[in-house]
This record gives sequence, C-alpha cells and structure tokens, in this order.
Amino acid sequence: MHNLHTHFVKGLLSLGLILGTSAQALDYPLKPVTIVVGFSAGGSSDVIARIVAEKLSTGLGQPVVVENRAGVGSIVGASYVSHAKADGYTLLMGASGPMVFNHALYSKLPYTVQDFAPISLICTFPLLLLTSSNQAHKSLDDLVTFAKKNPDKVNYSASSASFQLVTELLNKKFGTRFAHIPYKGSNDSVTALLSNDVTMTLVDAGAASPALQSARARVLAVTSSERLAEMPNVPTMGELGVDLKVSFWTGLLAPAGTPKEVIKRLNEEMVKVMALADVKKKFAGLNVIPTTSSPEELSRQISTEISMWKEVALENHIKAD
Repeated sequence: MHNLHTHFVKGLLSLGLILGTSAQALDYPLKPVTIVVGFSAGGSSDVIARIVAEKLSTGLGQPVVVENRAGVGSIVGASYVSHAKADGYTLLMGASGPMVFNHALYSKLPYTVQDFAPISLICTFPLLLLTSSNQAHKSLDDLVTFAKKNPDKVNYSASSASFQLVTELLNKKFGTRFAHIPYKGSNDSVTALLSNDVTMTLVDAGAASPALQSARARVLAVTSSERLAEMPNVPTMGELGVDLKVSFWTGLLAPAGTPKEVIKRLNEEMVKVMALADVKKKFAGLNVIPTTSSPEELSRQISTEISMWKEVALENHIKAD
C-alpha cells in the first residue's frame, strides 16, 4: 500500500513537472528578451536586428533588446549565446559567417552547430560581381577572357574569408587565377576596386550601392538564383552559364535545449514580422531579401552549406586560423 502511495505521489510530481514546463513555455515571455548581434552597432546585421526587435516586442508583449557583442568574425557573440541559459530569453542574430563559414575555416571554435536551436531565416543577400567603370570589361565574358589571357595581371579584393571562399569557387568555375588581396571591410574592398588596385570584387549590394549610384562601378552578374527586383538588367551567374547560386543569410537562433514551445512561438512571431509591409520596405532599402523558414529548414541549410564550403576551403587551402 505504501509502495502504491509512493508511485502515486511520484506520478503526480512528474506530471506537475511536465505541466510546469509546458506552462512556463506557454507563459513565455515573462521578461525582456535579448537578441545578441556579433557585429558592431550601425552595420547591416545590427540594423536588421533592430528592425526585427522592434516588431517582435509588439508580438511578444515584452521589450526585445539588441546587444552588440562584436569581435573575431562574430565568434564572440555566437559563443556567448551558445553558453547562455536555454530559456528563450537570449537569442542570436546569426549570419552565415558565424554559423557556416566559420565552421569551414577554423580548425577549432568555442561553439558547435549542435549548441544552437534554429528558429527562422530572416533575410538573404546575394553578392554582386563588380568591376570599376573605367575598366574595359563590360561583361562577364570580357572579364573572364581577359583574365585567361593575362593570368598574372588579375586580382580581387575580399573583406573576409567567406567572400574569399566564394571568389575562389568562382575562380574554379571560370578556370581563372584571380589573386586574392585581403581588405578589412566590404567598403574597403569597393574602394580598392575604384582606385584600380584590384580587377574585381564580390560584395553585398549594400556595400556596392554608393559606387553604383555614382556610376563608378559596374555590376557584371549577381549570385542569386533570380534577378534582383531593384537591378532587373543585371543577369544571374546561371543565365551567363556559370553554375553558382550563393546568398549569404541572417537568421534567428536560440541556445540548444530551448523548449520546443518557445521555439514554435518565436518562429510564428518571426513569420508575422517578416510579412509586415513596412519591414519589407526597410529591408528593400538595405538591399536584402526578407524571408522566413521553419526551424528544420534552417537546420538543414546550415548542415548542407557547411559541407559545401568545407570542401572549397580544403581544395583552396584557405584557413582563418
């Protein structure tokens, strides 16, 4: 009889724990939520995070605060969130740099893919292949022909190992030997192009925008699968016969072990946020494409991309450490 009573009490306790966990998750959030950005304030990742945070706080009914923890290719911010409490109150605005490229480039990182629970994609941004307007190359074909005839005279600027990886993949697809010249930021990459220090560069549309508006740079191709709405005359790599579809992305992630109900709630709120007309308008102004995904889709995308870029890094002997 005593055993029966013990089992009954234990059963009630475990049921209470299960219900308690669900209740906690359903009550979420009961306090402010922090989104960590691994880049400094004022950059595109930071601007995107602040647009999202403002709308997310309305949906969640709690303040959503953006915290910048910049440093070492976003490793500092990603590492911080990977070790945070898995309760849905500390999230990461994770870009493809820290979530994909770092895993392909560093032999050791203070976090793993398994340390995160993906929530949703937020946006994608394709890359533009630029040359300066005072160069003779008016098409991709011109550029590749020149590069093959003058292998020792061609080079490219890249602001990080992720841009370098994509350009080395292009070198392989073109059958060219553009030499890599490193720069500190995308704006520096474009400046180097405009002053004819390099032959070409691959950058996101935000960094390319001022040079394109002043007609000092020329876009030869875009790496997205479809033409960009704001650049309808620029062909895709695919249209030009180059099998390359690459878009960098930004997504929202939580520490692994965050309750599924919390992940589901955050995903639902993100879908609502990204459907708002003013959010779409603001994102268009940043030259990024708003998008969402299920947690599973983002998880699969991260795995697929890591495998692909690890291979490219290995083939081209590119390491960040």
